[in-house]
Amino acid sequence: MGLRSALLAGVALFGSLTHAASSFSPARPPAIPLAVKGPYLNSWLQVGSDGGNGGYLAGEWSKFWSQQVTGWAGYIRVDGTPYNWLGAPGGADLVDQTEFSYTSTRSTFVMSVGGKVEMNITFLTPVTPSDLRRQSLVFSYLEVAVHSLDGANHDVQLYADVSAEWASGDRGAVVTWEYDTADGVAYHQFARQSQQDMTESNQQANWGNWFWSTKDADNLSFQSGADVDVRAAFRNNGVLANTKDTNYRAVQDNWPVFGFANDLGSVGGDSVSTLYSIGMTQGGAINLLGEGDGLTTYPALWNSYFGSDVDAMTFFYNDYQESTGLATDLDNKVASDSLAAAGQNYLTLTSLSVRQTFGALQFTGTDSDPLVFLKEISSNSDIQTVDVIFPAIPLILYTNPNLLDYMLKPLFLNQENGHYPNTNAIHDLGTFPVARGYPDGSDEPMPLEECGNMIIMVLAYAQRTNDNAYLTAHYPILKQWAGYLVDEALIPADQISTDDFAGSLANQTNLGLKGIIGLRAMSEISDRTGNSDDAQTYLDTATSYIAQWQGFGLNTAASPPHATLSYGDGASHGLLYNLYANSLLGFEYDFVPQSVYAMQSDFYPTVALEYGIPLDTRHTYTKTDWMMWCAAITSPETRDVFLQLVAGWIDSTPTNLALTDLYDAGTGDYPPGLQFTARPVAGGHFALLALP
Repeated sequence: MGLRSALLAGVALFGSLTHAASSFSPARPPAIPLAVKGPYLNSWLQVGSDGGNGGYLAGEWSKFWSQQVTGWAGYIRVDGTPYNWLGAPGGADLVDQTEFSYTSTRSTFVMSVGGKVEMNITFLTPVTPSDLRRQSLVFSYLEVAVHSLDGANHDVQLYADVSAEWASGDRGAVVTWEYDTADGVAYHQFARQSQQDMTESNQQANWGNWFWSTKDADNLSFQSGADVDVRAAFRNNGVLANTKDTNYRAVQDNWPVFGFANDLGSVGGDSVSTLYSIGMTQGGAINLLGEGDGLTTYPALWNSYFGSDVDAMTFFYNDYQESTGLATDLDNKVASDSLAAAGQNYLTLTSLSVRQTFGALQFTGTDSDPLVFLKEISSNSDIQTVDVIFPAIPLILYTNPNLLDYMLKPLFLNQENGHYPNTNAIHDLGTFPVARGYPDGSDEPMPLEECGNMIIMVLAYAQRTNDNAYLTAHYPILKQWAGYLVDEALIPADQISTDDFAGSLANQTNLGLKGIIGLRAMSEISDRTGNSDDAQTYLDTATSYIAQWQGFGLNTAASPPHATLSYGDGASHGLLYNLYANSLLGFEYDFVPQSVYAMQSDFYPTVALEYGIPLDTRHTYTKTDWMMWCAAITSPETRDVFLQLVAGWIDSTPTNLALTDLYDAGTGDYPPGLQFTARPVAGGHFALLALP
């Protein structure tokens, strides 16, 4: 980071980087979500022991999910003495963090400033799955409340800035900026000078406008300029110059920052709050090869509700009270439902998963025809990966099943308009943000996996919305995919499943089960659409297959008996997570026998390691989403084993990036070469809450 690194290294010249002891509730996660609302607004505080500073907000830069800095700095002056409360800009002692807590939408820090005043710092990212107008806004809040801690009044000034790093992953890109006010909001607006639509640099967007905003108040001053100049002005004077740097330049050229300072005056026992917001707007958001022969540009969905990006920004800022109420409603719902379902260990996991899952979604289209695109964050940045949508659906179904329709729509548009030559379902639509698909059929080959996934997801949506017309509209291609399952599900060929990192394998027990449940689902789809002959045929086939599958894939002679990883390999085993679909679709008591559930429930605890139950016998790594799918359909005792292992891992993992779904069940660390982070499959943690 050049000058920034030098400043951080030299912070001892000004103050201490040591921390007082902070509590962490309900756990200290591997990374703390700060502003996480979309694939490009995705900023975290790294925590874990091999990076980050242990979960303390002051003294550590916030980072984009792919680990480059998103410069975000804060100072507070108390009786003329400056302290650093956000980021690592140097030049002042750090505040003492005493508490940290998180909910589904909030990350909250409590700071003691020299024992004189206390700061309550809340990063709030509203998640409103049933309110698309609000959900379409790629913005997040930061509220700072200050009150006296020692009973005396204190003279207090508050400062916060963001850097041009938010605007581009290319630190050599030139950024321009402005300062203005509108509708009671003061804001810095900044963006890449050279806009390059539908492209990325280091996973950050090369197009769009960024807004850093606060209240347009009499006690406010502002300044843009080099980081060292703007920050020093506040530390030395407690006020900014109300000037704008006009030397537009590269992100890394004297690090442009955009600062606000508020003179809070004499602060006593009554809390004084300052509200900021950070976010971005884009016109076109996604390119899709769907209807027609060329790419269609889909607008970001917020454009359907607001006349301009400034209108969108000011609405969001001024909507804080309403947004806070909606966020609290969701926090309370997740908390009460999770506690009732499985206790505190479950809430520790679910409440850490909401922002991460929705933070991978891009809402596009119009209010009458929305499309939601998913970025397969960190694993390869594919767009609309079917077997990444699939593990995420528990949270989607729990919050708003209609979102699943909006997520599957791009896949149907591409394949039903003749842009994919294979008879099986496509794996993904390309690399985010360009969904051109694979007109030559060269996608990653997971034919059995994706045919089963698509049919299961379509029925799950229709069951919860009673939208049988949807099933009728897509029946021809669903029948095509079911035909593939008829031919291939019972005896799976040598191929990869969604766990592609584990390699290909023939006769996979779990993969075959998915295809067979897919055929059972197709029977109900046929029945719901009036295709009674098809319904009976698929039911007969699925019933025959599931009986044969038990002979192929279960080792009932073992002690304890269990499902195998692959047919005939009696010593092998794995997480039979695809059994969850049988329960999700309501087939639990009339298709896959209860004896299979009981067998797996008894077996899993016998192969548990310190931090989880391995995915299968090929490796010691595991996946949190699949463990929760299994936990949801086991006995309460086995469910609690899963939850205790995962919650224990969250609080002690050496990983230091946004929650990974893949880790070594013995060490708790990343498997060699497999550093998954911030992926939307965290939605699978809601498996217990999505069951009918």
